[in-house]
Amino acid sequence: MVTCYLRYIVDPYKLEEFEHYGRLWLPLVEKFGGQHHGYFLPSEGVSNVALAMFSFPSLAAYEKYRADSMQDPECQAAFKYAQDTRCFLSYERSFFRPVFK
Repeated sequence: MVTCYLRYIVDPYKLEEFEHYGRLWLPLVEKFGGQHHGYFLPSEGVSNVALAMFSFPSLAAYEKYRADSMQDPECQAAFKYAQDTRCFLSYERSFFRPVFK
């Protein structure tokens, strides 16, 4: 299993738009075989950082999702929404593997 961790720099005046963007992606990740763990919006402290995490069975499954999402109309609409609203300024992506008991 591989978990993708996304750290967004968001526009604190567009949190409502960013939340909508996150809600668009929750079912889309699952549509392509992933498990979404949610989006996490600023609450206390830093007001311009948001997080998201989702997992796929393998890095190969994640890479297939990335390729397939580029051709999917719903994913393209989500990408366009982010571009149109500019609800986040940048993001960084990291990958982790879980350690269980």
